[in-house]
Amino acid sequence: MKEHVVPAAVEVDATLNITDLLERQVAEDPKNALFGRQLTPGEWTDVSAAQFREDVTGLAKGLIARGIQPGDRVAIMAATRYEWTLLDFAIWYAGAVTVPIYETSSPSQIAWIVEDSGVKLVFAESDSHAKAVDRAATQEKLQTLEHLLTIEGDDLEKLRSEGAGVSDDDIESRRSAANLEDLATIIYTSGTTGRPKGCQLTHGNFVELSLNGIASLGEAINKQSSTVLFIPLAHVFARFISVISVAAGARVGHTADIKQLVDDLGTFKPTFLLAVPRVFEKIYNAAMMKAEGDGKGKIFAKAAQTAIDYSAAKQDGKVGFGLKLKHGLFDKLVYSKLRARMGGQVTHAVSGGSPLGARLGHFFNGIGVLVMEGYGLTETTAPLTVNTPTQSKIGTVGPPVPGNAVKIDEDGEILAKGVAVFRGYLNRPDANAEDFTDDGWYRTGDVGFLDENGFLTITGRKKEILVTAAGKNVSPAQLEDQMRADAIVSQAVVVGDGRPFVAALITLDSETLPSWLEPRGIDPNTPVSELIENPMIREHIQSVVDKANTTVSRAESIRSFKLLDKDFTIESGHLTPSMKIRRADVMKDYADEVDKLYEDAAAQRESQAGQ
Repeated sequence: MKEHVVPAAVEVDATLNITDLLERQVAEDPKNALFGRQLTPGEWTDVSAAQFREDVTGLAKGLIARGIQPGDRVAIMAATRYEWTLLDFAIWYAGAVTVPIYETSSPSQIAWIVEDSGVKLVFAESDSHAKAVDRAATQEKLQTLEHLLTIEGDDLEKLRSEGAGVSDDDIESRRSAANLEDLATIIYTSGTTGRPKGCQLTHGNFVELSLNGIASLGEAINKQSSTVLFIPLAHVFARFISVISVAAGARVGHTADIKQLVDDLGTFKPTFLLAVPRVFEKIYNAAMMKAEGDGKGKIFAKAAQTAIDYSAAKQDGKVGFGLKLKHGLFDKLVYSKLRARMGGQVTHAVSGGSPLGARLGHFFNGIGVLVMEGYGLTETTAPLTVNTPTQSKIGTVGPPVPGNAVKIDEDGEILAKGVAVFRGYLNRPDANAEDFTDDGWYRTGDVGFLDENGFLTITGRKKEILVTAAGKNVSPAQLEDQMRADAIVSQAVVVGDGRPFVAALITLDSETLPSWLEPRGIDPNTPVSELIENPMIREHIQSVVDKANTTVSRAESIRSFKLLDKDFTIESGHLTPSMKIRRADVMKDYADEVDKLYEDAAAQRESQAGQ
């Protein structure tokens, strides 16, 4: 199949905007809890639809009093928290446009976003964030920025007081003015290459995608559902979930501290989760390491394989009696404990950002949590395709969300069209001309294929395909994802463009290393610079590489690897805020290591040839 179009399941009134999703909730059930706020650790206070709307309008009135006009840009620079979504809706109720800024952004990145989008007011989470914005404004002499407010402290309360004189009629006029075609937000791409581009997403992108998403995901996201958001709300994935949750009447909690996540899941007890694959990998690896530490590693391995076999058999429609018995036994011994670590109520999860992998997908489905893998970009308002409770094929990223279409171009590139696709990049007519076809399809830059049922599979990133000296095309993503799934591997970058063979740069995971080292008689406090030379670790990493190589042809397989003593991080400039590898920066900063890797391999071959 080369093209799959899924008609819209919901007809949406052209006069609606995102604020109408909240208005509907207030009209239908004003007491329904839309949010849970953790004011003290472990205790969540519900915020009803009516209470949320009251808080939103109070802040929106303050924005109007501050001189924010319809269409003005207002930025939010904060970690994932209740106030993020509160301010987002307040900005929309004031008729303005939200511009997210990652809380980890540098002053130069802040300056670029503020200047390019023309931000008039910034909400910064804390004094330290405000100082970063202030430095950006001073260094770059930002002309449009007029107001800088902090979320922590009393600035929001002052804003509410300032808006006391603004009437409800004024708010209603502002709130209802936008329609589906109007701009709702400008989200800057993470920028794996070059300066970030501002993606212009409309009210229609969010409203139509949310309502059509609910139509296909209704079993997972509805009024009885709940979730804890922990990935950055500056990222389109979390942002979309926050909007679709309001549209569905689902209850949402927030946590910014990943170390606190397990405890928060235990007290909030969500029914669904959303995360990038790395989070699911960490859940699996942490469980495996704990089992090994307790001397139950073999039991866990058997339980994990049984879960995978059970899920695969169930997908094929033929679960044998013996497998059912084994699965039932491990459900009591192992799977129930894993579900308990996620709060005990989770039945569904949504995964996106990078490939999850069929093995991990089957594992979670086998323990009773259907991970609905999806695919999308900032330019497609997050999900373009997604597996659903009723249409799921593990190993794929699902069919298009209703109202959208996917087409595979002649060179394998995935093209997109529909209610999810953005209106174009801000101030970048050159990029718009390059990334849209003459007949309106958006070029995603990813490559993949559609099966006979219209389920999409991603095989790589078009611009990241390596071509070896022998002319072999290699997609790094598949190999990298396989290696990252290992318990002690943090990141992996496959190299080999123009080189005689494929190799890899690999970093170790400092969180899981101690648990792995101790039972093997290695001091957990050993410096990483020493660990990367440890024969036991090198042997283990070789086995990880060998396992990854089984998924590709010999010409594409990794022949050599280099362990690095420092991890790739956002702070080092090697990861985007959404945890994607900045490949160009890695290749630039580690050019010497890559060169030495190939020089050493050549020297070893010469030595062997001379013997």
